Amino acid sequence: MALHLARPFHPAGLPPPPRRRARARPHSLRPTAEARPPCFRRPYTSVLVVPTGVGAAVGGFAGDALPVARALAAVSDCVISHPNVLNAAMLYWPMPNTLYVEGYALDRFAEGAWALQPVHQNKVGLVLDSGIEEELQLRHLQVADAARASLGLPVVEYTVTDAPLEIKTWFDPKCGKSTGSVGNSDSLLRAVDALVNHAGVNAVAVVARFPDDDPEDSDCYREGKGVDLLAGVEAISSHLIVKEFKIPAAHAPAVLSPPLSPSVSPRSAAEEIGYTFLPCVLAGLSSAPQYVTRRQGTSDSGCIVANDVDSVILPRDACGGDGALAFSRTARKNKPLIITVQENETVLDDTPDKFSIDALNVQNYWEAIGVIAAHKAGINPNALRRQGVDHLKSHQRLYSARSSGRRPYASSPMQDKVYVHQLA
Repeated sequence: MALHLARPFHPAGLPPPPRRRARARPHSLRPTAEARPPCFRRPYTSVLVVPTGVGAAVGGFAGDALPVARALAAVSDCVISHPNVLNAAMLYWPMPNTLYVEGYALDRFAEGAWALQPVHQNKVGLVLDSGIEEELQLRHLQVADAARASLGLPVVEYTVTDAPLEIKTWFDPKCGKSTGSVGNSDSLLRAVDALVNHAGVNAVAVVARFPDDDPEDSDCYREGKGVDLLAGVEAISSHLIVKEFKIPAAHAPAVLSPPLSPSVSPRSAAEEIGYTFLPCVLAGLSSAPQYVTRRQGTSDSGCIVANDVDSVILPRDACGGDGALAFSRTARKNKPLIITVQENETVLDDTPDKFSIDALNVQNYWEAIGVIAAHKAGINPNALRRQGVDHLKSHQRLYSARSSGRRPYASSPMQDKVYVHQLA
């Protein structure tokens, strides 16, 4: 009888034993689920602020702070920012761990009055200014339809105001920031009320007709210089809605397309590639967190509150806003790390020292994100710099044995009693 040595020998008449399946070896460079250490740290939350209409060198144009938000979102577990940072006209970038929070709501959040409740999606309504020309209005409706059909965004209904909003814009003569007024703010609020109460929307996008810019101001902004004349009153219009209805809101201006120019700055170019600035607003509002008014004794289950914030990043000369002051003056023990960016200059002069804010100043956003990475890891950021850590110091008063002798330690009767009890 021949023996086949290439495979195991089995006696005749007996069934072969079951074959063992080859067990795949785990990748040597990636630990298995059982080998991964458990994580006992809570999510790290950063707030990124670039005020609107103040001519910020980074974030004062058409979504040019969005790369900062994207980089920060790769380091922090949760990023909270506002439309001025996250909007880029026809462009936007979805970031699952980033919350799109309107500026007025962000201030109330920082003060601890409001909490943020993450959602899967919102029912978005659209308000169009009746002062918009018919052709320009149609352009915006086509954007809304495209967002619904191509992106699947939940834009459910639109309405037109019963009177033109009569937007006016100007520069503040004291500091140079942009501001303005909404002439018929009541008409705006009535339109929002109709969408909220009749269509059941819980987020609102507003498109108002803005006056055509002065060519000199417009050219300066398009070339990446100066201050965005439209931004200030855009914030005013969204503040009105959020304050009244306590729901997410954002604004997109309706303007006529400017003539083609080869001198447009890359930082302003996002506003040159389409007829409207609405796409980014609809995308942001579709998943913006809802605002929950906090009351004493109520539960914040499932919400993000100001106490969850670990760090705040903002321009060095823009520290005078309600949100910045609230974060810096919080009464909690573990205050958020306030990081100010020197390179992001604005027309303001609200530096941390003027408000007694304890801030860590960095030169640029490269450094800011490096500081965030260290802070999240539980590392003193100064330890990453040459001579960043000095000798350990003590504020305790030291007494010299030669000059004054040792101070006798007198224990209290209660301490003696505790000591005797411990010995017993």
